Order: sequence, then C-alpha cells, then structure tokens
Amino acid sequence: MSSIVDSIQSADPAVKVLAGVGAIILATAFLEFLGQVNRQFIRSGKNLKKYGKYAVITGATDGIGKAYAMALAKKGMSIVLISRTEAKLVAVKEEIDAKNYADVDVKYIVCDYSKFDDKAKAAVKAGLDGLDIGVLINNVGVSYRYPRFFHEITDEEVINLTEMNVNSTVWMTRFVLPQMLEKKKGAIVNISSGSAMYTLPLLAQYSAAKSFIEKFTLALHAEYSSKGVSVQCQIPFYVSTKLAKMRKSFTVPTPDQFAKLGCKFIGHDDPVVSPYWVHAVMGYFMDRLPSFIVTKGIMSMHLGIRKRGLKKDAKNAKSE
Repeated sequence: MSSIVDSIQSADPAVKVLAGVGAIILATAFLEFLGQVNRQFIRSGKNLKKYGKYAVITGATDGIGKAYAMALAKKGMSIVLISRTEAKLVAVKEEIDAKNYADVDVKYIVCDYSKFDDKAKAAVKAGLDGLDIGVLINNVGVSYRYPRFFHEITDEEVINLTEMNVNSTVWMTRFVLPQMLEKKKGAIVNISSGSAMYTLPLLAQYSAAKSFIEKFTLALHAEYSSKGVSVQCQIPFYVSTKLAKMRKSFTVPTPDQFAKLGCKFIGHDDPVVSPYWVHAVMGYFMDRLPSFIVTKGIMSMHLGIRKRGLKKDAKNAKSE
C-alpha cells in the first residue's frame, strides 16, 4: 500500500491531477449509489393524511391511476376518482368501499380530458370545491396506438395527445395549488414516462409531452418546495397496463407494484424519481450510453412495432 502512495507522490503533476479527478468521480458515484439505496429501500414514506383528507387521481379507472387509488385508500386517504367512463368509476368506487377502510370516503367526477373545455373545467372545479385536498396524482394520458411517423397520425390524435398529457396536468395543478398554498402543505405527483428521458423517433409528440411534464414539475418544485408544497415527477418505464400492452416481468412491474413503491416517494424532496428500482437502474445505465446509440436502437425497435401495427390495420380494414 505504501508503495502505491509513494508512486503517486512521486508521479508528475498531470498524473496527480488525473488521480484526483478519478477519486472524485468514484466518490461521487459511490455517494449517489448510497443515496439511491436509501431512497429505494431504507427511507420510509410520509404520512400523507397530514397533507389533507382527499387524494385526487386522474385516469383513475385503469392501470397506474387505479392502483394509486387503491394504495392511497389503504393508507387511509379519502379518494376523488376522475375519469371519462362513469360505469368504471362506479366499479372502482365500489371496490374501494368494499374494503371497509375506516373514515375513507370515495367520490368520483366524470371528465373526458380529451375534451377539457371550459364546461368540463367548471364541472371538475365544482366537484372539488370544499374538499380538503392533500394529494393530487396527475396520471391521465394517452400515447400513439403504435409508433408512427408524425405525419401519419391524425389531427384528432395530435389534439388528444396535447389535451390529455399536457393540458390536463396544467389545469388540475392550477385547481388544487391555491388551497395547498393556503394550508402550506400538499403533494402533487405528475406521472411522466421513460420516453421523456430520451429521443423517441416514431413517438415524437408523446415523448415531447412527457418531457413537458418533467420540465413543468422541476420548475414548480423550485417555486413551491419552500412553501410546503411538494411537486414531483414520477417516471415509469414499461408497466403492465393497457397503454403499454406488455406482460408483467422483472423489468415490467404491475400497476399495483409501481403505485406501492411510488407512495413511498410522495412528499419527499425528490423532484424527479423512478419509484421502481429496476427502472432506476435501467435509466442509470442508459444515461451513460452515447445518445446516438440509444436513439438508433429505439428507432429500430419502433420501426418493427410500426410494421406490425400497419399490418394489423390493413387486416382489420380488409375484414370490414
């Protein structure tokens, strides 16, 4: 050991500088690793009921939204479910009610976020009026039916992608934020996507919309974290939902798995997180690959999915 130290001490200044830089990089990586281990496996979740009685969840009848409704109700929060299909809203409400959680009230608001006009906004605001809202989960969203070039998607799809992925988050945040600021407490969670982190050819508008969610969250976190309101962006990669159309696997958790882990992060001073630890590891390594390699790999994968999607559309058109 002493010979190594002697060698370093006797080395020229350039070598000493490189050795110092290397030591700093290793120390930084190690501290980052320890922090991630703490966040993912050691640190406990917040008592979310302290923020307020109700958790408001958009896109609450399927996938991550429904899983969050179930998880937060289990933690004792009353729930406001928001989605476009009343029959599904009633079914989720009845499912939560059947658990007989003490002091958990479940309400629902019918809203089609693809048509979030002034009338729809007024209806949602009226439904939230007078409620002690502690948590907002902005989950509702839509993607392409399958990867396509931007000119191939319809005008209606362009409008829906913006309305459901961007405008819904912006307006729901505006609705609940004043009350949270008045109380000096609250938590807003914006569900983004791994697609926000990379260049996504053939899912261009979806990727851009989810990137907006991340940047919007970061700015709001900087604005309001000192005022008692936590604003956080949670980034899943693939989750076994209807939107993703993928089966559960080691890298693809169920919505229940994702929401259970996601609850542990709500309210903590982490503006952007990947609650499922496997996704966090995947993101860590993908971030360190040259971007052109990642983009080229995604393009190749999406071209294959597009080819199958076009073939299925042609088959369906022929059978009609």
